[in-house]
Amino acid sequence: MMHQIFRLISVSAVCLFSQSASSQVVHSPIPDRATKAMATYVDAIKARILDDPKKEESNLLEVIALQPDEAAPHYDLARLYKDQKKSELAEEQIKKAIALDGNNPWYQVVYAEILQSRNKFEQAADAYRELAKKSKFNQEYILQAIQLYAAANQFKPAIELIDQLQKQVVDGDDRSNFLLFQKQQMYLKLNDLTKAIEAAKQLISNNPNDGKYYNNLAELYTNNNQIDRAYELYLQAVKQLPNDPDIQYGMAQLYKEKKDLTHYDEYMYKAILNPDFDEETQTSALVSYLQELATDSVRKQSKSIDITSRVVQLHPQSATLANVYGEVLLDNNKPDSARTAFKKAVALDPSRYVAWQRLMFSYTDSKDADSLIRYSEKALRYFPNQAVVHYLNGIGYFNKKEYPQAIKALNHAIEFQPEDNKALLGDMNSMLGDIYHAAGKTHESDSAYDKAIALNPKNASALNNYAYYLSLRGVRLEEAERMSKKSLELRPNEATFMDTYGWVLYKQGKLELAKDYILKAISHNPDADGTVWEHLGDVYFKLGDVDKAVESWKKAKAKGAENLKIDKKISDRKIYE
Repeated sequence: MMHQIFRLISVSAVCLFSQSASSQVVHSPIPDRATKAMATYVDAIKARILDDPKKEESNLLEVIALQPDEAAPHYDLARLYKDQKKSELAEEQIKKAIALDGNNPWYQVVYAEILQSRNKFEQAADAYRELAKKSKFNQEYILQAIQLYAAANQFKPAIELIDQLQKQVVDGDDRSNFLLFQKQQMYLKLNDLTKAIEAAKQLISNNPNDGKYYNNLAELYTNNNQIDRAYELYLQAVKQLPNDPDIQYGMAQLYKEKKDLTHYDEYMYKAILNPDFDEETQTSALVSYLQELATDSVRKQSKSIDITSRVVQLHPQSATLANVYGEVLLDNNKPDSARTAFKKAVALDPSRYVAWQRLMFSYTDSKDADSLIRYSEKALRYFPNQAVVHYLNGIGYFNKKEYPQAIKALNHAIEFQPEDNKALLGDMNSMLGDIYHAAGKTHESDSAYDKAIALNPKNASALNNYAYYLSLRGVRLEEAERMSKKSLELRPNEATFMDTYGWVLYKQGKLELAKDYILKAISHNPDADGTVWEHLGDVYFKLGDVDKAVESWKKAKAKGAENLKIDKKISDRKIYE
């Protein structure tokens, strides 16, 4: 009678125990030891309800001491230890519960769970397998055993259980397909390719109108150097399911394996444009194909824009595809069309930061200053804390020569830019240095450049610009030379840097060396602007070759030199500092 009462308390509610206990008091008085055990058990259950595991544990241990032959307290203690991750103690207690009551399935389930938590996968699988034998509705137990045998690399007993379970399921339903696929994978683990192929063929037989199972078998063939068998399978599949996108995609991959790029492209087009693929799948397949095309410049040029535009036409309201199209157009040197695509992307979904960024970067040329200001300020409505948006906004105002707004924007950019990206933070300070210089604030400009170089000592542009601006003022020329030389070491073929270095040398009076570097700058860039040619003319003049100086100044003027005194230098044949 005591055993029944303990079971009732463990499995049911306290009120049921109270009813049973009162019934016992009236009809069959319980000995004092048993009465104390039941009262303590009730206290243990109360402690569990009140989430007091220490008290629950002490009460259960006391119950066990009073009634060592009762299974239920051992079971409850095992569950408590399991929840506390004390798996060794949990296993010890559940074994005692099972020894006292071997027919309780809940004890067996907890035992299996504890074994699994201790990575004793094979023993846990054995436990579930035994449970399955005793249970009428046993599929879940069998599935658990299969997975645990697989985890223990015990594939043969797992396959035996799959065969057993397959008799209880309908061919072609989700569970049947899952079991066959699991069997296939296990045979591969056992290096039994023949049996794995049999399982894959059975999947096709059970699902003759589903292309993914043909792909599954074809992949088995190709992974095991049986390309011809895979090809024969696909030829059969294409006849049976000519419009199945999975088969079209699989056929494309096979042609890629055979290095038949013409047919690869043909079937990729069919698969990507297949109306049975949803937008997400089409986009994913398209992006994968574009990445493949990126390695082949000829095919990229002829295919990437075409296929992307077709997918965009299928989903005209997709911001994702509009953005992808913009990237493709940009990659194919069609910046104007790319802008249109990016504009569409942000119009469809203003939260697409990358599309905004691409759109803004397309307007960084000085002639596009108004557009850059307009779009960066639109972007700031959605991304007010994005440093790069403020940065680009500042570039727009700088290009428009509206320096106070540019300075404000760059300071915001620096404020919002995380310090972990020192390179970008350095670029921002370098740009701020350019703006301060243009605004005639030399002290602030120098300070900004000092910060830029401290953040990134290898910022070649900052080193070059800082050196050039110092040379224009004729100050700290030794430091300017060191910085300019370092910029050239970092980017040795940069024509602008060669000109800067030559100009710094000119300011130091090192005229022959200055001439060499400026001539190098021109040879590396035949389209050098007027400033470079004016520098060369000044060097020639100081070297005493006035004719060559005037000739160089004339080229400078023809190339748009901004110095207002260029005409006077030419007419008077002399330098005006």
